[in-house]
Parts: sequence; C-alpha cells; structure tokens
Amino acid sequence: MDRIRISDLLVRCILGINESERHEKQDVVINLTLHTDLHKAGKSDRIEDTVDYRALKKRVLAMVEGSRYLLLEALAEAVAELCLDQHGVRQVDVCVEKPHALRFARSVAVEITRKR
Repeated sequence: MDRIRISDLLVRCILGINESERHEKQDVVINLTLHTDLHKAGKSDRIEDTVDYRALKKRVLAMVEGSRYLLLEALAEAVAELCLDQHGVRQVDVCVEKPHALRFARSVAVEITRKR
C-alpha cells in the first residue's frame, strides 16, 4: 500500500491529567502516515484521485485545537478516527508527541495504527 506522510504538525491544545495542564494550551506534535492507493492519482495527476491531505490537515488542526483530552492515547484515537473518515484512507499510523511531558525527557509519544 502507498503512503502519504504529514510530519511534525505542531498544534496547541489542552492535554493532561494534572490541574496545571488543564488551564493553558500546550504544544503537541503530530505525525501521520496515511495508507492509501496512489496509483490512479499518479497516472491522472488529479487531486480528485488522491487523499486531499491539505483538507485533512485543516480538520485535524481544528479538532485538536478545540480538544480537552486527559490522555495522549485518547487524542491519538480521535485523530485516527478523523483520518479514517477521509476519502481514500485505508489505514493510518498516528504518533502524538507531548514535548517536555516528563522531567529529563525531551518528550513522550503515543503511536497507534488503525484500519478502516
């Protein structure tokens, strides 16, 4: 299966279980791998024959910016569901990373794979 990657999408949202994390938006980095068939688009050179990843990016940004999840796992699941609703996406790999979530660590990340 072919893949489209969206790398290092930086979003700010409310995320975390600690009281201090529930008041101000924090940085979250999202990486997506969309599994799809790109053969038709490769031949036709038409946007209608591929995944509109610009539109998908906008949907992901809007959803995440308005979210208030407690867990990275829940946010990753919601992003995966949104991606699988996009025409042509058969499978998605989602990595949601929260920089500086742990002391002495650059970040913490959750990676999931979901299929249609």
